[in-house]
Amino acid sequence: MEREGRVRKKWEEDGTFQRSIANREGRETYVFYEGPPTANGLPHAGHALGRTIKDFVARYKTMSGYQVLRKAGWDTHGLPVELEVEKLLNIRGKDQIEEYGVENFIQKCKESVFTYENEWKQFTKALGYWVDMDDPYVTLTNDYIESVWNILSTIHEKGYLYKGHRVVPYCPHCETSLSSHEVAQGYKDVSDLSVTAKFRLMDKTNEYFLGWTTTPWTLPGNVALAVNPKMNYVRVKQGTEIYILAESLVTTVLQEDYEILEVVAGKDLIGLSYEPPFDYVAVKNGHKVLGADFVTDSSGTGIVHLNPAHGEDDYKVIHDNNFDYVNVVDSKGRYKEMVSLLAGKFVKDCDVDIIKMLSQKNRLFAKQKYEHSYPHCWRCDSPLLYYAMEGWFIKTTAVKEAMQANNQEVEWFPSHMKDGRFGNFLNNMVDWNIGRNRYWGTPLNVWVCKTCGKEKAPSSIKELRKLSAAEVPADLELHKPYVDKVQLACSCGRRMERTSEVIDVWFDSGSMPFAQYHYPFEKKDMFNKQFPADVVIEGVDQTRGWFYSLLAVSTLYTGQSPYKRVLSLGHILDEDGQKMSKSKGNALNPTELIQEFGADALRWALLADSSPWNNKRFSKKTVSQAKSKVIDTLLNVYTFYTMYAEIDQFDPSRDVGGVQTTLDRWIVSRLNTVVKEVVQSLDAYDITRGARSITVFIDELSNWYVRRSRQRFWSSGMTDDKRSAFSTLYEVLTKLSQLMAPYTPFVSEDIYTNLVNDSVHVSDYPKPEESLIDIQLENDMNAVLEIIELTRSARNITGIKTKQPLANLAVIPTDAILSNLHHYSPIIKEEVNVKGLEFRKDFRDLLQLHLKLNFAVAGPKLGKSLGEVKNILEKLDDQLKARFVEGGELQLTLQSGEPVNLTKEDILLEKTAKDGYALGEGTNFIILLETTVTKELKEEGLVREFIRAVQSYRKELNLPVDLRVVLYIQTDSWLQEVLVKFAPLVERNLIIKAVHFEHKPMMRSFQVEEYEVKLYIQS
Repeated sequence: MEREGRVRKKWEEDGTFQRSIANREGRETYVFYEGPPTANGLPHAGHALGRTIKDFVARYKTMSGYQVLRKAGWDTHGLPVELEVEKLLNIRGKDQIEEYGVENFIQKCKESVFTYENEWKQFTKALGYWVDMDDPYVTLTNDYIESVWNILSTIHEKGYLYKGHRVVPYCPHCETSLSSHEVAQGYKDVSDLSVTAKFRLMDKTNEYFLGWTTTPWTLPGNVALAVNPKMNYVRVKQGTEIYILAESLVTTVLQEDYEILEVVAGKDLIGLSYEPPFDYVAVKNGHKVLGADFVTDSSGTGIVHLNPAHGEDDYKVIHDNNFDYVNVVDSKGRYKEMVSLLAGKFVKDCDVDIIKMLSQKNRLFAKQKYEHSYPHCWRCDSPLLYYAMEGWFIKTTAVKEAMQANNQEVEWFPSHMKDGRFGNFLNNMVDWNIGRNRYWGTPLNVWVCKTCGKEKAPSSIKELRKLSAAEVPADLELHKPYVDKVQLACSCGRRMERTSEVIDVWFDSGSMPFAQYHYPFEKKDMFNKQFPADVVIEGVDQTRGWFYSLLAVSTLYTGQSPYKRVLSLGHILDEDGQKMSKSKGNALNPTELIQEFGADALRWALLADSSPWNNKRFSKKTVSQAKSKVIDTLLNVYTFYTMYAEIDQFDPSRDVGGVQTTLDRWIVSRLNTVVKEVVQSLDAYDITRGARSITVFIDELSNWYVRRSRQRFWSSGMTDDKRSAFSTLYEVLTKLSQLMAPYTPFVSEDIYTNLVNDSVHVSDYPKPEESLIDIQLENDMNAVLEIIELTRSARNITGIKTKQPLANLAVIPTDAILSNLHHYSPIIKEEVNVKGLEFRKDFRDLLQLHLKLNFAVAGPKLGKSLGEVKNILEKLDDQLKARFVEGGELQLTLQSGEPVNLTKEDILLEKTAKDGYALGEGTNFIILLETTVTKELKEEGLVREFIRAVQSYRKELNLPVDLRVVLYIQTDSWLQEVLVKFAPLVERNLIIKAVHFEHKPMMRSFQVEEYEVKLYIQS
């Protein structure tokens, strides 16, 4: 949009962003961390929400007096980059990467990292997100990596970085393991097969253990069966075969036609040998029943098949019992050659094959489809396998209590995240699987001597040079394969080689509080000033991503929490509540929304529509409405002000003052009340509540204050009244633009700069002037507005236009006190176009009351008397009805003489207006509008319609609003008489020099009710 482009250009020319930071030098710092996006993917609607709220908080805190540094960052390592490069090169998998050449591949990764950097920069600028993109932290630089190495070295020194062999989540496509917090981000609901297989007892021809598994593909690697020693099992005969399973599951599994032969304690089954369903692996120790407490009778058969290569519980119990470890699956998730019939096939695709093979061998008892949530790779979307392998781990469990304690010091938005989603994740945390068997990432800085097993973890490039067995190149790049060429001298006399892994990219991003300033190697003062963060802001999925990695890294390294508060944002959904995605075709492009509606409208829609912590249904319509209802309305008010200020040469530096009207005092009071509400909301990070207060105020300003004040601006000369109107509107627009600046930085800047000749973003956020808040006045005006709204609604129901005057309006309070409302009679009468207005307490002559039983409440209370009480109510006289309305109780006597007391809860009260009146009921008032239209009223209504036609014609001619014209009219003689009769009304509402009833060439024809009117305007 033209205005936003103009404002952006001026910001850049004037260095406004830099100035907003510089002019707070020496003030208290508010620390903001930018979670690094990946620039090899395009921004989406979720990024628009995150960046809008980050910018909002930073702008608000800056205007509140803090210095807020905003350093951008880029996440540049990891699988997303590698996968993009694989696509680009049309290769797949580690074998083909090795064939292509690791150094060549690394170079391509570096080139790919900033594929969409320009799009990100343009999007960020278009959105109005102020962040320093000229000096970002970049995770691939030597400085950044060196800081990460320093952290890892410290962790290694503490004994928390170790190599272990365990079952880990593994992506067969990426050929690397994942950490638990990565796994938590990739679950999908899928339909899979579970199997109950028959494991024949050794030396028995027809007796089987019924072993259950949800992963049939793991059966070729079976090593043992597990039972719970504390559970009871049974030997059951069904047909010609005997089965062993948990006693409590017999009915569920066998259903019918079975005979229980014997009940056996689980502990007595331990040690029994069986024949596995497949003979692909030979074991020395295995194919026996083991005891395990994790076996339950909540599902399956109470007997679990164990494959140590693919289950954490399986691995542990096999290891603890010294059974053989076997693995029939390769690093690509395919069966090895030993599984001859399925060799080379991806295991997750083989469940049906396994079931068929079991059936052919008479080893299939049952199969069943089931829906469950299964982990998928958060980067490439492949289903994960659990895979026993060697890897590097950080002992986060050793600092679990410290992390939990640090989390308790953090203020979470929404608050339930602290002990809910995030707290639960901390409670169940496992050691961080830090190593990745990949290429493009921060190399793990551990060198190992293969001879003596000693490890060294250099904490800096300087230490690496000192420990190196040979001279290290001056320009050494800390990436594979360059750093792999460096060998360290071991105390045993041999050479130490770097372990081949790179690290989890989440450790990179979690290190940013330190690495963004190359801590501890330089900028220590800056680091100390910028640690910990006052706020971090990202999507809810980052509870198990960036929020977790920040807390883990900082706790491991310093013992402290890296942030004081977390703003966890919900997902952006489409208007039907579905997650947005390109594949579904329901994804909104934020850049296109900005181009169509403007960044201010998009930002307002994101911030005001619903709380940012909740999942947000979003559509183009939401943005369109934000533009029309808020941005355009504000601009209309501003345009109105500037138009008349220019006409009258109003100068706020010279002409401020005048005599305030009640309306002026009211809008100033409302302004300060809203300032108070917004500041309270924003200090509590309730951005949406603040926006809603502003929305209401903008509507009041436009549709009440300005509309009611129009004639004051139209009057000739600079009277005290007009001066006050200008002064008041100037003050309101100035403070309103400051109030809205964090929400809508462009339109706020445009208005404020034109009014004050300086940037709104270097000004101070408004503070309420309590002395200008008049609560009684605001309450009175709210009452006036309610009465007007009720009356307009009554007109709509009866089909009588507002331009048609009516004789009388009666206003009856419900619980409200009328106080000084009679002072506002002229305003109410003019707004709703009535001749008479009366405030009264008695309504019996205008209303008919109908009392009916609320059967849901009164039924149980009255019992058999219900029918009799119903008949009494139907025949009740008006006096008793009125008494009930006033007192809220009604005492009746039944024919039996028994008294019955009815309250408001027992009775439904219906009101209808008597003939000739329309009824409106609100929270505080009932209105009764007389609807009879007399001849005199009809005539005045026609005149008002005529005035509307003239005003419409003026707009068509695009005449200056203050231009007085000569009006020529040709119409029916009767209507001409009426217009003459109501000449004062015409002159009050039209800016005219004179009126002539005569024909002119080129007259325009208008329809006024059933009459044709021809008009000609001479300027």
